[in-house]
Amino acid sequence: MIGSANLNIMIKAARKAGRSLVKDFREVENLQVSMKGAGDFVSKADLAAEAILKQELRDARPTYGWLAEEGGEEEGEDPTRRWIVDPLDGTTNFLHGLPHWAISVALEHKGQIVAGVVYDAAKDEMFFAEKGQGAWMNDTRLRVSGRRTMIESIFATGVPFGGRADLPETLKDLGRLMPVCAGVRRWGSAALDLAYVAAGRYEGFWERRLNIWDIAAGVIILREAGGMVQPISGRDDLLETGDVLAANEVIFDSFAKVIRG
Repeated sequence: MIGSANLNIMIKAARKAGRSLVKDFREVENLQVSMKGAGDFVSKADLAAEAILKQELRDARPTYGWLAEEGGEEEGEDPTRRWIVDPLDGTTNFLHGLPHWAISVALEHKGQIVAGVVYDAAKDEMFFAEKGQGAWMNDTRLRVSGRRTMIESIFATGVPFGGRADLPETLKDLGRLMPVCAGVRRWGSAALDLAYVAAGRYEGFWERRLNIWDIAAGVIILREAGGMVQPISGRDDLLETGDVLAANEVIFDSFAKVIRG
C-alpha cells in the first residue's frame, strides 16, 4: 500500500511519537502526572508525544492549521487544511499500565476528513485510510465484520466516569442492548474502538460527547473499511457533537434502533 505524501508524513510522525510513548509506558510508575479534571489525567508523556507530532507535521506542512487535545487550535496560512491530533487516546489506560492506547492523526480539507491514522504503538498496529483508497492495518486491507445478526455481534462503548451527566443515558443504552447481543466491551480508547470496528473485531460502537480529535481519524478509517457512521441523533454533524453510532452495514439499522431507543 503506497499512500499519498501526506499519509506517509502522518504515518512517520505517528511512529516517531509512538516510540516516545512506548519508552514512557515502560516507565509508567515514575511518570509525573498532573490532574486535568475529574478522572481525566494528562502526563508528561502525552505532552512530549504532542510536541513530536507537531514538529513532524508542521515541519513537513508549515502552512496547515493545527487542532490538538493539549495544545489547542492554531490557524494555518492555508485556511482549507488542518491537522487534528490526539497524541494519546486512552490516557487512563496508559497511566495504569494497560497496553491499550493510541495516537490519532487526521487531515481535514475544506471541512472534510481526507486521511486518518490511528497507531496502537504498544502492539505496533498502524490503522490508516485515505478518502477513496480503502483502509489498512499495517499491510492488511481492512473490512468490517460480515456478521448479520445482533445476537452474534459484540459492541464497544465508553461508559462515562467521574460524575459525567451522560451516565444515565448510557446505562439505559446498555439495558436495551445487552439482552440482544453477544457482549459489550469498554476498552477506554474511542480511536481504537472505531479502528476495531473497521477491522471486524467489533460489529459496532457508540458513545456520546467525544471530542473531534478522538474520532476524526477513526471515522474515515471505518468508512473506508465499509462501515457506516452516523450521529446518534441522526441529524447533527457527528464531528461537532461527538455523538457517534457506527457499525457494519448489515447490522447498522438494528443497532441504531436499539441505541436510539
